[in-house]
Amino acid sequence: MTEPNSPNQKTYSKGLKGIIANESSLSDVRGEEGRLLYLGYNIDDLVEMCCYEEVVYLLLNKRLPNREELDLVKQRLRSDRDLPQPILEFFKTATKSARPMSALRTAVSMLGMYDDRTKDPSQLKEIGLSLIAKMPVMVAYYYRLCQGLELPPIREDLNEAEHFLWLLKGEEPDPHEAQILNVAYILHADHGMNASTFAARVCIATLSDMYSAITAAIGTLKGPLHGGANEGVIEMLKEIGCEENVEAYIEDKLAKKEKIMGMGHRVYRVLDPRAPHLRRMAIRLSEKIGDPKWIRMSERIAQMVRQRKGLNANVDFYSATVYYSIGIPTRLFTAIFAIARSCGWVAQVLEQMEDNTLYRPLTMYTGPQNCIPVPTIDMR
Repeated sequence: MTEPNSPNQKTYSKGLKGIIANESSLSDVRGEEGRLLYLGYNIDDLVEMCCYEEVVYLLLNKRLPNREELDLVKQRLRSDRDLPQPILEFFKTATKSARPMSALRTAVSMLGMYDDRTKDPSQLKEIGLSLIAKMPVMVAYYYRLCQGLELPPIREDLNEAEHFLWLLKGEEPDPHEAQILNVAYILHADHGMNASTFAARVCIATLSDMYSAITAAIGTLKGPLHGGANEGVIEMLKEIGCEENVEAYIEDKLAKKEKIMGMGHRVYRVLDPRAPHLRRMAIRLSEKIGDPKWIRMSERIAQMVRQRKGLNANVDFYSATVYYSIGIPTRLFTAIFAIARSCGWVAQVLEQMEDNTLYRPLTMYTGPQNCIPVPTIDMR
């Protein structure tokens, strides 16, 4: 056994829990305090005073824009929404049973084949902005094609949240719904060295390209233990069905030691700072649409799990109710997460390349030792 503090001692932490793998100035996740900051700005203040496009600029440039710079980044995003024809053809011919995240992952990878800028490292930010602009279009278009619906034309007179709702629903976006989506985008924009961000940084650290890095991130976010949790929340609520069934359902889950979707967080030891914003929106939406059962069920679940397990609701728990209430199909919940997080992924890739080091952690070998092969044929 290696002596403590000896030069040969190796630190082992399964899943890299608690291990600092890199440094970043982008987002500060203060788990013990329940605070989240982007470049030093508290998420609460950004939600109240900024639009999503300002946060995109903030993360990609490490400062908030002035009015002229904000107008430029808005126009830059709006002018790069068109998809190459091969991507549209792929969506038309792809299986309609695939999950939207699978289609998005494949489409982002395909985009890299039609962009010669990947050969020029100086174009990394421009490629990233192009991806941020195109991802909402890909999600909405694939969904509508799966439903046999016409594709609304791309517009340049709408902001990011408004434009996605226009493409998804094919009607003028409701300003209230667009503002709700704008807030959700800001809340999901970046979040430290989470699994999908880590995947993106590992990929770009090999000097791959932006498309490969974002493809890796999307594939990682797709998992139900990461971005897929919000879909699980609404499915849980539907399975419970009504308020009267909540207690029996949760008691059964707790007795079986099964995971309750949307509860607890890998980093936060107190309430997820993003959850209160979504909770307030969920309450307002329930009052507006006149169907309060979803938020009532959610509140009872959160109360029971907090009392019995000491776990708080996370961002996925209330985002599910919010998305469902503004008419976003359940199948798209994780894809909405990906749209919002795209600017964080791009920013993290750019930061990785500022002072790049290849990720190469060690593995603690636990297999058999000193084995001798036995020939399966006569070697004479």
